[in-house]
Amino acid sequence: MTNLQLILISALQGLTEFLPVSSSGHLILFSKFTTFPDQGAEMDVSVHVGSIIAVIIYFWREIWEMLKGLWQTKFLPLFSNQGAKLAWLIIIATIPAVVAGLALKTYGLENLRSAKLIGWTISGYAILLYLADKFGKTIRTTKELTIKDAILIGCAQCLALIPGTSRSGITITTARLLGIQRREAAKFSMLLSIPTIAGAGLLVALSLWQSGEWGNISDACHGIAYSFVASLGAIFIMMTWLKKWTFTPFVIYRLILGGYLLLNAYGYLN
Repeated sequence: MTNLQLILISALQGLTEFLPVSSSGHLILFSKFTTFPDQGAEMDVSVHVGSIIAVIIYFWREIWEMLKGLWQTKFLPLFSNQGAKLAWLIIIATIPAVVAGLALKTYGLENLRSAKLIGWTISGYAILLYLADKFGKTIRTTKELTIKDAILIGCAQCLALIPGTSRSGITITTARLLGIQRREAAKFSMLLSIPTIAGAGLLVALSLWQSGEWGNISDACHGIAYSFVASLGAIFIMMTWLKKWTFTPFVIYRLILGGYLLLNAYGYLN
């Protein structure tokens, strides 16, 4: 992989991971609409690791409160402690994605790297995001999340294993349907990315280490660094934007991109 390709896919991952536009879909499309070869699912996961490092730094206070809460409650599920409660809700919401991810890995992810599929998912879930954001109530914060909410958001996150869905997009959509405020929905979605992506990153790191392909390891490390910088910028943009505005611009972008992909996939642009 050339250094230019590595920089481009890392920046693309970082900028799109926390915006509800599907980072995995963009990474797959990158090779399909450029002269660069497909970087593969392993590199896709590697550059995701830079994104969770950015989340940890941006939300360090919330993460510290969760760790402190777990310690104070001796890691028992005592929801009277807000830090411990949030930590346990994230753990609960992560379980469905772990189960679904292991099941899907058995059949391979490459079968899902299709521009036509991405066109449908990126468009369909854009409409769902718009409806949830427009008609969902804006009355609850993460402090009011329940176990039921966490399970529903966690099950929705499983859909993001299909490229084009957007992990942040589908979890934010579900949170908005549950009446969670926009910034709070985005915050929970970002915090939820930490265990999910960390687990996938650990598996990829183990695979690269066992393979002994040092060139791939070097690429992965550089990709993590580049995507970290872009991700931190994307988080700041998202959280600042949601202070005053809605998710509508992201919906419009998804519909335009999805429409183009479908027209191209079905031969109308050839």
